[in-house]
Amino acid sequence: MDYKHYVDDSLMRFFDHCEKFVASVENNKTALKEVERFKSSAKMDVVRRKLSSRLEIPYNQITPEMAEAVFFLCSYEFAIKSENSPWCDLLDESDAQVLEYKNDLKQYWKRGYGHDINRKSSCPLFHDIFKRLDKAANDHRFGEVKKTATIHVGHAETLLPLLSLMAFFKDEKPLTAENFSSQHNRTFRSSQIVPYAANLVIVLYECSDGLRVQLFLNEKPMTFPSMNHSAPLYETVKKHYSKLLHGCDFNKECDVPQPNLRNTEL
Repeated sequence: MDYKHYVDDSLMRFFDHCEKFVASVENNKTALKEVERFKSSAKMDVVRRKLSSRLEIPYNQITPEMAEAVFFLCSYEFAIKSENSPWCDLLDESDAQVLEYKNDLKQYWKRGYGHDINRKSSCPLFHDIFKRLDKAANDHRFGEVKKTATIHVGHAETLLPLLSLMAFFKDEKPLTAENFSSQHNRTFRSSQIVPYAANLVIVLYECSDGLRVQLFLNEKPMTFPSMNHSAPLYETVKKHYSKLLHGCDFNKECDVPQPNLRNTEL
């Protein structure tokens, strides 16, 4: 069968169209200061020194970026080839934990809870999801549901802000360069939230007591924040997100205030 599709960058690459995000995060060198601080931390220094010893290369030639490259080459080859890459032999478990945290810091401050605009930039996609769920619920109420599924294709940069907007994987304390030791049990782990071929599925069910909605992340059922039912009533979910559904205006959140230039010419 032939399926119609179209490209909507404003919906799936909302961050590119959010002026405030681009100005205050994407193009702001200080937005990821926690990442830079961690790269020069004692924890990262230990990783570099161990790499220096294993490779028999002077310590000052091992940069944080090189250590991170080793970590990614190890993980890529393991994920793609399902084999223990020689790159992995250069790291032990404690090294991997440090480098994983460094990557989580980057995702946290660039796509997650670090800056409020990261989440708010996903408002268009959030509203689009509930608009389609409302359409299906309305069609069900008055007869047959005409469209049984809608598929959007994007990237991790699309999913992380949306999941953060919906308050998934939110830790009590923010991730910073200083609290690595206290964040071993953190819920914000980007490698688990948005692994290869990450996917988010939201299903609307017809039940005896009304329409219920269930969310699956990477094929695993997720419980909505502050709810104790795996498939709550749809109206309950809408009530839970009522502030976002009746607010979260993309233009208001993303517009960059223009300076008030006064004409002082006499």
